[in-house]
Amino acid sequence: MLRGEAELRVGGEAFVLRPSFAALVAAESELGPLFGLVERAADGRLALGELACLFWHCVPERPEALTREAVGEAVVAAGLAAVTPALRVLLGQILQGR
Repeated sequence: MLRGEAELRVGGEAFVLRPSFAALVAAESELGPLFGLVERAADGRLALGELACLFWHCVPERPEALTREAVGEAVVAAGLAAVTPALRVLLGQILQGR
């Protein structure tokens, strides 16, 4: 993985989370301004759907078999404590850039 990338396991398979410009624009179009997302995360108010949405958009070149629901289920299965490091990496990239 490159700097600024994280990993998410879905169904036993590891997927890279890459916060590219296109991915963040797509997430922002659904979630609203990214700064608000960062603020909600810092306040502990980031909703599970928002987290899954951000992760979904940051998976580059998604295989057809990977669904958005599977990403959300992977987050639930792993637990918030397990996916927090990946979230921190993505939020750090949003705030600091590469």
